[in-house]
Amino acid sequence: MPSVWMIVASFLFACMGVCVKLGSAQFSTGELVFYRGFVSVAMMLVVARVRGITLATPHWRLQLSRSVSGSFALMCYFFAIGILPISTAATLSYTSPIFVALLLALFLGERLRWPTLFSVVTGFTGVVLLLRPTLAAGQELGAMVGLASGAIASLAYISVRELGRAGEPEVRTVFWFSLVTATLGLGWALAGPLHIPDWRGAAIVLGVGLFGGLAQVAMTRSYRYGRTVVSANLSYSTVIFASFFGAMLWGDKLPFSAWVAIGLIIASGIAVSLTASREATDPLK
Repeated sequence: MPSVWMIVASFLFACMGVCVKLGSAQFSTGELVFYRGFVSVAMMLVVARVRGITLATPHWRLQLSRSVSGSFALMCYFFAIGILPISTAATLSYTSPIFVALLLALFLGERLRWPTLFSVVTGFTGVVLLLRPTLAAGQELGAMVGLASGAIASLAYISVRELGRAGEPEVRTVFWFSLVTATLGLGWALAGPLHIPDWRGAAIVLGVGLFGGLAQVAMTRSYRYGRTVVSANLSYSTVIFASFFGAMLWGDKLPFSAWVAIGLIIASGIAVSLTASREATDPLK
């Protein structure tokens, strides 16, 4: 079930990316980041009230780490989407699983067996192949910022896992992340000209917040109940959804190499899930 939650989150994140791409022609990156956080804060306040969940947290250090790193990763991702094709931006952003694996092994002492590492590398190879590293002139900054988004997001994913293990409800974690995102986004937005949304713009920013908030809940649930590397690897599927959306909405054509890359990514996710399942039942582990 945790794997299903990550697939759902990936689809919703891709939908959010579509809204960001559409909104980048009308709003600044700071404004989009603010709306992303503001709408999600409102959503989580309603959900918390209905479910009777208090938003005060005893794990404020973990919440702060997750919120700040996640917010900066989101800023980088939104900036990259405004410059790059949506599939390229998503590809660079979703290099985070390889950074997650490295962080777990180097700093948290988690044992990663060779089958799992091989599957993660296979998935990353698929992402690189899908990227087809032929950037147009003027897109270099977007590419570097997009890659930075993936690296920073890995820190947020580690915090999400620890918050889940600490028993923090998904609603509380998403609320604090969204609040920090809205605050940082507002500060960035106020540094430049503000744009009043028309009906189309209002629908776009509402989509950014709704899709993003629901995706965060699904992602947090996946990391809480699943194995970190498995959830992180399955997050690659956002690249697949983004590629399809790019083809449908912006006419991005997928060459044969891209379809091969998609196959590698899917196979990698399945392989990691199976490997993790075997390790969980291994009496010697």
